[in-house]
Amino acid sequence: MTPRSLHPLRIANFRAYWLSRFAGTIAISAQAIIIGWQVYGLARETMEIREAAFLLGMIGLVQFVPLFLLTPIVGLVADSVDRRWIVRGTTALLTLNAAMLGLLTWLGDLSLPFLFGAAMFVGIARAFSGPAYSALAPNLVPRESLPTAIAISSIAWQTGTIAGPSVGGLLYAIHPDVAYLTISALFVCALGLMFLIGPVPQPPVQKDRRPLHRILDGFAYVRSNRLVQATITLDLFAVLLAGATALLPIFARDILHVGASGLGFLAAAMGIGAASTALWFSFRPMKTNVGVKMLIAVVVFGLAILTFGLSKIFWLSFVALVIAGGADMVSVYVRSSLIQLHTPDAMRGRVGAVSQLTISASNELGEAESGLLASLLGPVGAVVFGGVGAIAVTLLWSRLYPELRLAKTFDPPDILETPPIHGVAQP
Repeated sequence: MTPRSLHPLRIANFRAYWLSRFAGTIAISAQAIIIGWQVYGLARETMEIREAAFLLGMIGLVQFVPLFLLTPIVGLVADSVDRRWIVRGTTALLTLNAAMLGLLTWLGDLSLPFLFGAAMFVGIARAFSGPAYSALAPNLVPRESLPTAIAISSIAWQTGTIAGPSVGGLLYAIHPDVAYLTISALFVCALGLMFLIGPVPQPPVQKDRRPLHRILDGFAYVRSNRLVQATITLDLFAVLLAGATALLPIFARDILHVGASGLGFLAAAMGIGAASTALWFSFRPMKTNVGVKMLIAVVVFGLAILTFGLSKIFWLSFVALVIAGGADMVSVYVRSSLIQLHTPDAMRGRVGAVSQLTISASNELGEAESGLLASLLGPVGAVVFGGVGAIAVTLLWSRLYPELRLAKTFDPPDILETPPIHGVAQP
């Protein structure tokens, strides 16, 4: 366990970072569930369930497209510009976006085009903030404290994921204006906390390298490091196939019949499992057989999603999502620790951008895939297909990437002391 003197929460800058991420995650998670509920509600006024499900899935697509297009740029920005100011700027823009949604909801002028436009704006802001956030955390703590910092940072994210949908769903059930006012206030808190973080070390910009070459270095590093590549791609395909979050409004409204408040609990379920697992890792960091444990966790994730898809009972669906969230947190913990510890600081922004692209592909693009499959197979068929697919991908990856199966610890190779240039040395 990390010595008390080195615990990340004893560091003022990390505490401000943690609280900012916590408040921001609550806000963005609450806003996401409300946008989904509003889109589905407007769509169901004129569409059947399958048509509305397809439209619901398209929310993920409009968030993924800008992130996909901006990935080469945002990683370079995170390695070239003060990461604190990137997060501050994007949080300010997210605050304005939430305030505008709240105003239009109050005026009764919401429309599907505007909701999709707001979702795309969120995708652009997250494209820039994601790599900056992930690359900033290692600059705030000593290297030996990083695995614990990752677990604690995940608690902020996952606890925010728990509270966000619950806050959004319950407050929206009280009154939409109250929900959007709370979201805007939380974004303001997140912004203020980011201003409390003092100057932090950041690697110097490689001025002898052309921007295009520096962009390609991030992709080259991921391609050459098969262990990092394996963790990123496994998470990509498993969650891409088995993501069920986009379809939660359908299950809440038309399958489990629990309404907006029930939707809040379903959306929080995975966060409950994930936060509990992250809390465990913050006290008991994983130290041995990390690769095998990740493979097992993804199989459990697939089985839990399969159970959720087949369930018609609210409590069973809730428990299945809690288990899925806990298993997914194991995968997130292993992937994040390996990426952060196996990547030179000078490249963390660019490698983080590649990682974020795959995470967004699995989440937002996964929502589009879920919506498309739901329009073809129905929502239950789409979720069941995804759960089986995640298990199959895990078994295949255990054969394609023996490096992952054989990974015992998070210990990085000594070669990371020098950032790779061009053809990137094989760790």
